[in-house]
Amino acid sequence: MSSPSAIIHRRMIRHYTDQAVAAQTVSELLNAAGRAPSPHNRQPWRFAVIRGEQRARLAHVMGEQLRADSLLDGIPADAIERDAQRSINRITSAPVCILACMSMREMDTYPDVRRSEAERWMAGQAVAAAVQNILLRATELGLGACWMCAPLFCPEEVVQSLSLPADWEPQALLTIGYPAEMGKDRPRKSLDEITIYRYG
Repeated sequence: MSSPSAIIHRRMIRHYTDQAVAAQTVSELLNAAGRAPSPHNRQPWRFAVIRGEQRARLAHVMGEQLRADSLLDGIPADAIERDAQRSINRITSAPVCILACMSMREMDTYPDVRRSEAERWMAGQAVAAAVQNILLRATELGLGACWMCAPLFCPEEVVQSLSLPADWEPQALLTIGYPAEMGKDRPRKSLDEITIYRYG
């Protein structure tokens, strides 16, 4: 179980040292992910561990989609290129990346849209809980990590780039390494802003 310290001190880390992350350490992160709660205990999370040239291949595929999407938004070409290169560098400079995917293969099926959509939301929430476990365990192990949502914008390209099974739906990419920076403590909303109490 993650300590309150890990919850408080976790930061999004975007720059890493050259120190390698051992395979056993990655296994510890994935084991932590597998302890997350899930609907019906179906554990719909799937993970791809990415090192070496695969990082660059994936980064450039996602970078191309980022460029195409940004053009639709009317963003100036030089700003698009800076953004794309920043994303590519973030991925390729990380010693290891973990792609978190969702599989609906073992989830319940329904004949109506309402319950089918609810089932997908349930599976997605489980994957997000697994990702949070990875982030917290990484903090406990002295690692840094950053949660990137970019795979959601180009899932088919990500699946093809990594030759993933057809039922794996990319949800998030985590860059992981030993931190070269402390990260920023982002402001958090107060309980009064996010909470309503209903008693009795």
